[in-house]
Amino acid sequence: MSADIMGSGRLGQRAKLRSRRVMYEVFEAAFDAVGVGLEQVHLEDRGDGVLAALAPHVPPSALVGLWLEEVYQGVREHNAGLNGPLRLRIAMHGGPVAHDGRGLVGRAVDLTCRLCDSAPARGILAADDTVDVVFVVSDALYRSVVVDGGRFVEPAHYRPYAVQMKETDEVAWFHVPGREQPPVPGGTPVPTQRGPAGARRATRDGAGARAGAGATARADAGTPWSTKYAITVNGHNQIVDGAEVHGNVIGVHGTDDAPDAEADADPAKGGRDE
Repeated sequence: MSADIMGSGRLGQRAKLRSRRVMYEVFEAAFDAVGVGLEQVHLEDRGDGVLAALAPHVPPSALVGLWLEEVYQGVREHNAGLNGPLRLRIAMHGGPVAHDGRGLVGRAVDLTCRLCDSAPARGILAADDTVDVVFVVSDALYRSVVVDGGRFVEPAHYRPYAVQMKETDEVAWFHVPGREQPPVPGGTPVPTQRGPAGARRATRDGAGARAGAGATARADAGTPWSTKYAITVNGHNQIVDGAEVHGNVIGVHGTDDAPDAEADADPAKGGRDE
C-alpha cells in the first residue's frame, strides 16, 4: 500500500505536521478496525506519505473493504469544516516484496508507488475539490479481489484508466469512496464490459484497449450497447450463428434508441419484415 498527501509541498510546517499526524492516526485506526496489529504491518515513512507491506495472511478483501471505509470516514470526519482539508491518494497491489535492510524493494513496490503517483489519481483529485480520498488498485487486485464484492466493496463503482509512466504501462482501477464513480480526470477510460455481480472488466484485445492507443469508451461503459434491431425467433431447431439467426423469424423491428431502424424494417419504406 502506498499513500500520499496531496499538495503537501505547499503546506507550512504546522499544517504539514498536522496532516502527517492525522494520516497516521487514520491508518492506524483503520488497521485496528480490521484486526491488523502493528506486528503484521511494515510501515515506511515517505515524508508526505507512507509505504506499507502487510503479512501474507492478512485478507486483501478486508483492506479494500472495511479498511478503506474506515480511512474514508476518518478523513471525512477530520475535514469537516476545515478550509485546508487532508486529501489522500492511496494505491494497493499484491505481490512479493523484500527488505534489504534499508527499505522495501520489489516490482510490487514499484507498481504500487506508480499507481499512487499516476496522472489519473492526481487528475481525479484535481477535478473535484470535494474528493477527500482517491483509491487505486492494480488490475490484478481488482480481478482477484475487488470483483467479488463483499462488505463495503462495490466493484461497479470503480473505473479503469491506463497508467503509463516510466517503465509502467498498465490498466488500474480508480475509486472514490462514497461515490458511484470517480470524477473524470481528463484521461481516456479503458473500454470495459459488464462482469459478474455488476463488476466491470477492462478489455485487453490489443492496443485498442489502452488509452495511449486512442481507445475510447462510452461514459457508462458498463451498460449494454444499444442495438439497431430486435429479432423475435419462433420455431424448432433455431440456431444462432454469429450475427445470423436460422429458424422461423417472425418479426424484425427497430428499437427505441435507434429511430432510423424503424424505416429499415418497414416494408412500406423499402425495408423488410419477415
